[in-house]
Formats: sequence, C-alpha cells, structure tokens
Amino acid sequence: MAPGVEADVEAEVLESSVVDEALLLRLLRRAGRTVALPALECLEILLDSDTPYPAKLTVLAALTYLLVPLDLIPDFLPVAGFSDDLVAITALLGICGRHRSEAVRQRARRRLDAWLPLTR
Repeated sequence: MAPGVEADVEAEVLESSVVDEALLLRLLRRAGRTVALPALECLEILLDSDTPYPAKLTVLAALTYLLVPLDLIPDFLPVAGFSDDLVAITALLGICGRHRSEAVRQRARRRLDAWLPLTR
C-alpha cells in the first residue's frame, strides 16, 4: 500500500462464545492496576506526613505539568517536544523513589485493592 493511502478496515463483533469475557476483564483490571499503582503511590506520598514539603511540591509540580495540556516545548516537535515531559517524569520518579516508604506502598496497595479488586 502506498504511503498516505488509507485502507478500509471492517470491524467484526465477536460473540461472547469466542471471547472469554471473564479473562478479558481480569486482564483489563491487571492493566489498570499496573498503571494505577504508581499513581496511588504518588498520592500517598503527597498525603504522607513524613514527606518533606519540598518533595510534595515537586511531585505536585511534575504531575501538574504532565497533566496540563500546555507545554513549554510543543509535543509535535520531533524529539525536543517530549524532552520537557521527560524532565518532569525524571523528577517525579526521583522524588517518588526516595520517599516511597513501606508504609506508603502498603497504603497505596490497600487503596488499589479497594478501588480495583482482583477477582479470579
């Protein structure tokens, strides 16, 4: 197919007998849990009274920068567009790595289990 030429794609709805819906739901929950756990750990770091104020401020700033659609360097610029996001992610990972205590991990895991329970 030539570049820039779109192909017609026909979607087919699969019957429940073809898709194991329980397995699919478990996979989706696990994927959600994989993404949610670090986010909940960041939340617990923010809520933790032992986390120093400058660390909380850095986590809030990094999360805000990543979630707000405005960027210092627009993302559509090749390579450079994601460099500012990389700085925010690096700061977030560094702070969370230093301040993620066992108590923070346990609270995040309990919250995760309450919000996205794994059922067999």
